[in-house]
Amino acid sequence: MRAFFLLLIAANLALFAWSRYYAAPDGASDPEPLRRQVKPESIRLLAGAELAGLPMLKPKPAAETAQPGPQFSSTGSCTEWGAFSVAEASRAEQALEPLALGARLSQRRSEEKAGWWVFIPPQGNRPAALKKTAELKSLGIEDYFVLQDEGNMRWAVSLGVFSSEEAAKARLEALRAKGVRSAQTGERETQVTKIWFQVRGADAALQAKLQGLAKGLPGTDIRECK
Repeated sequence: MRAFFLLLIAANLALFAWSRYYAAPDGASDPEPLRRQVKPESIRLLAGAELAGLPMLKPKPAAETAQPGPQFSSTGSCTEWGAFSVAEASRAEQALEPLALGARLSQRRSEEKAGWWVFIPPQGNRPAALKKTAELKSLGIEDYFVLQDEGNMRWAVSLGVFSSEEAAKARLEALRAKGVRSAQTGERETQVTKIWFQVRGADAALQAKLQGLAKGLPGTDIRECK
């Protein structure tokens, strides 16, 4: 009986040693993972029906993250307005500003042969020419140039040079409407720098607005870009 009791104690010790050092799962002998758990009693496994009811996070489509570039008309149309002298170009720029054309607006410069001009005949001397320009300013006219080179047209006041007689006459009509009585048209062969304002992708509504601007500046044309 004594031997049987000792044998039972030895068997229990052997079982304890085996379960403690040989049969324990990985990490179970280390008490630290258990102490680091945060409220392990609140962890709960979800069933399939519960998982189906959870909201899913959807990835943002690539189209939403792309940064779109400038959008232009697919027609590739180009309309230009001109032609303006260098001095007149600023008026056209101011007229175009409300349209907010941005990158669709550009300029084209060209050297053109002007065959007609609108002018006030020579005033005899510089003081008389300056007096005439002061009269023009009082009428709201800023686009003029006093000829100072030697010749029979010295001290004349140029009010614009044009490629056609029709454009010159249109300018003269506008000046007379403002009260200029001494201006006249005439032929004048000279090379001048002209500026054209080009607009890309102009639809029908924008074309109409450009036509309206051209009517406000007689002697200018709206046409397809060259």
